Amino acid sequence: MGSPPITVERWEGLECAAQLDVVLPMYKEIWAEPPYCEGTKGIADFVDRFAQEVRLPRARLVVARCGDLPVGYAFGYPLPSDTGWWKAMEEETTAEFSAETGERTLGIVELAVRAGWRRQGVAARMHAHLLEGLGVERVTLAMRPDPEAAPAHAAYAAWGYRQVGHWRPAEDEPVSHIMLLTLPVVAQGVGR
Repeated sequence: MGSPPITVERWEGLECAAQLDVVLPMYKEIWAEPPYCEGTKGIADFVDRFAQEVRLPRARLVVARCGDLPVGYAFGYPLPSDTGWWKAMEEETTAEFSAETGERTLGIVELAVRAGWRRQGVAARMHAHLLEGLGVERVTLAMRPDPEAAPAHAAYAAWGYRQVGHWRPAEDEPVSHIMLLTLPVVAQGVGR
């Protein structure tokens, strides 16, 4: 008898906050691994950040499960008009590129799968479920360029992401790549 099928659930806005008890153990397990090696401070920062970000309009959390066991999660929100996301990049951007409306770009701030369930399509399913029905033009995320993250880089490239810049969250932290996925324009109201 095989494993139970992978299921994916999604929550919106403040509903996400009630799922912290599901997400936090996965966060602690996944991000403790190299190259991230999150410790007590990183975990506390995540909890504080999550508590703030679930209040942002249209924040979304997706959790994948194998039976009852949570095996991955993804979290993001459409970048608000006053976002500092693009300003944090080392590269200059145009006003047109960095203009946000709260509906233009989904920022994925967390996308993680537990070790035993990687390379099985779980991240792709969560990514699709996170985007479903949002109607955004593009998606962005930051990722480390470490060799250990090569499988993630390969997945993002296969999904159509391209690197558009770099940023360093803090002086004592490594540089991250800013990735961007431009979504296809879906013609609305066009009859055949």
